[in-house]
Amino acid sequence: MSKTALICGSYAFDSIMVFQDQFKNHILPDKVHMLNISFLVPTMRKEFGGCGGNIAYNLHLLGANSIPMATVGEDFSPYMSWMEKHHMNTTHMKVIKDSYTGQAFITTDMDDNQITAFHPGAMSDSHLNKVSDASHVDIGIVSPDGRDGMIEHAKQFADSDIPFMFDPGQGMPMFSGEELITFVEQATYVAVNDYESQMLQDKTGLDVKTIASMVDALIITKGGEGSEIHTGGEVITIAPAKADATQDPTGCGDAYRAGLLYGLMNDMNWKTTGQLAGLLGAIKIAHLGTQNHQFDLDKIERLYQQSYGESLF
Repeated sequence: MSKTALICGSYAFDSIMVFQDQFKNHILPDKVHMLNISFLVPTMRKEFGGCGGNIAYNLHLLGANSIPMATVGEDFSPYMSWMEKHHMNTTHMKVIKDSYTGQAFITTDMDDNQITAFHPGAMSDSHLNKVSDASHVDIGIVSPDGRDGMIEHAKQFADSDIPFMFDPGQGMPMFSGEELITFVEQATYVAVNDYESQMLQDKTGLDVKTIASMVDALIITKGGEGSEIHTGGEVITIAPAKADATQDPTGCGDAYRAGLLYGLMNDMNWKTTGQLAGLLGAIKIAHLGTQNHQFDLDKIERLYQQSYGESLF
């Protein structure tokens, strides 16, 4: 019987706009204390996103049993239709009355600088969902979400002896050093990028070796340089997979985490798991948006062979 993953994390609408110029040409450095400026953005994309949503989408493409768990707003129906169209599990998507789904408004200039406003909306009520609401869960992940929800879900996974991955992401600033240490103590695995790794060390006062010794594996991604997995006192270096294009890095980390979960659910070794995760990130970066790419296991096997010169299965 195949294993089931519970994905606790955010769902959001991403409104992505491109300013056909450079912010620096329109922001006066000596006037930033009284900023009043408008950018004309001729194009806009509205994408389905959120860390939990992106992880669940990639796991679903891999054919894994995944259960997303999130709180969303009354405006969620287009996203719900998208999930239903792709035959994804929607059992634990809780609609919060009089709330919006999380919203990110991202304006990018021609230098790839970004100005983002984020409204958490229904995410703030994520603690209303309980890990125990889902049955037959073998593994979980606590990814960026409402602060109380992340704390509660980590504790619930630990209390239920369900192995889980702690993925603090952009949610890390919400927590104190002591709270982050508690997360690490509760988690089975920790996944961060290299910037988040340094922030985690700075906030907790713990170095990489110490953090790695507290979990079964500490995974650190390094963008185009690949990733490294600290486990059992060793460091496994994962080479980057070949990407067809570099279109949009948003959501690559979520795709990577889906690959990690798939490897763990299928008892793959850490090198294979990391390489699969890296491949998913490379597939995602070649597409605009976080859920506009497609693949199946046959394509994954073929691309894995091309990138790493060995068979996945």
